[in-house]
Amino acid sequence: MDINLSQTFIAVDDHDKALTFYRDVLGLEVRNDVGYEDMRWVTVGSPTQPDVDIVLEPPLADPNAAAADRKAVSELLAKGLLRGVIFRTDDCDATFERIRSAGGEVLQEPIDQPYGVRDCAFRDPAGNMLRFSQPRKQ
Repeated sequence: MDINLSQTFIAVDDHDKALTFYRDVLGLEVRNDVGYEDMRWVTVGSPTQPDVDIVLEPPLADPNAAAADRKAVSELLAKGLLRGVIFRTDDCDATFERIRSAGGEVLQEPIDQPYGVRDCAFRDPAGNMLRFSQPRKQ
């Protein structure tokens, strides 16, 4: 039995800003952009991983969530306290320069980590931490 990742979710507070970043800066393709009532379902993904979608969703997508819960999650997102994601790249330094030159908020410049990767980190427009990791050659 094979089990593969199909979709993962990133909370965003502004789909248009998120699309500009994920599509135009990171180079991901837009696979779906659908509105439904007060919701918007946007998926992006790497052209080299056609079976994996990243869903850009509101901070709390449950339409039955209490207003206090929506507020709490939005505040956590604004502080950058929701879980981030790690992208793999074949050139950490070039990826860093591309994102930095596009105005990305730098959290960490490229550095060799003791656990075998060279990586860097940014915040997306919603405050999520995104790391870009390049495995070091042994």
